[in-house]
Amino acid sequence: MCRLHGSAWWLAGCRHAPLSRRRPAAGVLPLIAGGSGEAQGGGQAIVRWLGGGVVEVATPDYSQVALVDAWYWNNTGWSAFGKQLPTEYASADGLRSYLREKSPQAVLVALTHDHGDHMGDYFEALSALADSGLNVRTVGQSDLMRAGLVQRFRDAGLNPQEIVLSNGNAMNFGGRVQHGDMRAFLVPAIHSTLLGYPAAGFILDLGGLRFYLSGDTDLYGDLRLLGERYHPDVAVVCAGDGPFTMDPESAARACEMLGVSQAIPIHYAHNPLVLGPEAGETFRREVAARSPGTTVHVLQPGDSVTLSG
Repeated sequence: MCRLHGSAWWLAGCRHAPLSRRRPAAGVLPLIAGGSGEAQGGGQAIVRWLGGGVVEVATPDYSQVALVDAWYWNNTGWSAFGKQLPTEYASADGLRSYLREKSPQAVLVALTHDHGDHMGDYFEALSALADSGLNVRTVGQSDLMRAGLVQRFRDAGLNPQEIVLSNGNAMNFGGRVQHGDMRAFLVPAIHSTLLGYPAAGFILDLGGLRFYLSGDTDLYGDLRLLGERYHPDVAVVCAGDGPFTMDPESAARACEMLGVSQAIPIHYAHNPLVLGPEAGETFRREVAARSPGTTVHVLQPGDSVTLSG
């Protein structure tokens, strides 16, 4: 029998039970043993910026969808561009209808940390997607998921052993998880959190491309090691400056250190303390000076770009 011992249920021999509100996963791939390896290459994926530090990444047929952070209908990153939230990201019902129409085989909600502009709509979104029957799972830093947020999952009507990958354990640095055809690795981010659990970024394999997704971070030297270890194709990097994260010049340096061929700046123009819409073009100029082989895609909230590698 699986018994819960406070937040340490993972020590009690609990096994994963299928999520009752989802349909079975299709095309699940086994985890690759050994090191981090390299992405397959020759792939294609769609990236859509949802304002602030939030993005949607999907295969062209939307069979695999990753939502990186979960600040949707409360997101204030659209108004500086004179844009309104689209229906699919204006409410939980809108998101549920949008993804049900896409009919993905797997949906992964990846949480970088616990600040409101990254997880403000997290539990409401997860509940809506789970109730819709979609094959949805979530992942983040292990202690945040299996200790810090356990009660909040339960308050939202979600069983963390079911909705969180690895039987509720998620993953720690150096770890990896698989959901559908998507594979993710947890990597460090230099940033604070409210609950004291580590902030993180992700390496995500989706559609044959490998993404570095920075979350909120400063520039740090081990980004070069991440480039050597994971060989990402695309960097989706915070560039908002102000009191919270690195600026466009530092974000460009990050791309140089990672060795990526394509880059997308995010996490700007969503509050008055960070840079406005001009940050995107500033980032483009800085990348051209530091990493001329990197193609920059500057988006507005709601815009998407199809990337090939």
